[in-house]
Amino acid sequence: MSLLLLYLALGACAGVLAGLLGIGGGLVLVGALAWLLPTQGVPADAAMHAALASSLASIVLTAASSARAHHRRGSVLWPTVAWMVPGVLLGGWLGSRFAIALDGNVLRWCVAGYCWIVAAQMLLVQPKSGGDAALVPQGPGYTLAGGGIGIVSAIVGIGGGSLTVPLLVWRGVAPVRAVGTSSACGIFIGLGSALGYALQAPADALPLAGAMGYVYLPAAIGVALASVLAAPLGTRLAHALSGPALKRVFAVFLLVVGCAFAYSAL
Repeated sequence: MSLLLLYLALGACAGVLAGLLGIGGGLVLVGALAWLLPTQGVPADAAMHAALASSLASIVLTAASSARAHHRRGSVLWPTVAWMVPGVLLGGWLGSRFAIALDGNVLRWCVAGYCWIVAAQMLLVQPKSGGDAALVPQGPGYTLAGGGIGIVSAIVGIGGGSLTVPLLVWRGVAPVRAVGTSSACGIFIGLGSALGYALQAPADALPLAGAMGYVYLPAAIGVALASVLAAPLGTRLAHALSGPALKRVFAVFLLVVGCAFAYSAL
């Protein structure tokens, strides 16, 4: 029961972050699951792969809940999503295939480095305000960009918001619409990546009941249950708050998470 409560708490945290910032939930999940899963019998050399895979599987529902809430507020640019979906699906599949071939410690360094990059982005880059409310980016360039976003997301276990949101804001999309669109793309990043970790994993990758390849379903489902309920709260906050102080606090937290991953890889 206590473990279920931990999964639910993780899901609630990830859901709020997904709706509020469009970034960060997956990184929090990967760090927590990499620590928790070995206590459930996951072999140490498979813990990072299982944490990434389980995080991505849960992100499917987290992102869907966040996207649904943003859609109700008119914040999802569906034509942009349609152009990006083929890329993020293929990128997620290829990224998971690449990650499966990497040693767990290498993956820890990858996640650590990405935590530091996102933290620096949040601390140093001034968010743009405004944006063109009528702008709906489209074209094959977004499919290519989606491929790169999917690959990176699968390797570090995220829904891609820390890549998709800056891309869309840079192209002139209003920040809150960029977050909503990113949430919708995150559904397909999670699908492509989680399927890759489940179907491309070695036989008996996780010798546990409830495992599909590297995806540990009890963790993924427990996290997803709470995240689905919490994501709309984050969405409401995103429409009500500018959140610069919150972003700074979360950036410092990510710096600490990155350092913890680096230390565990030594």
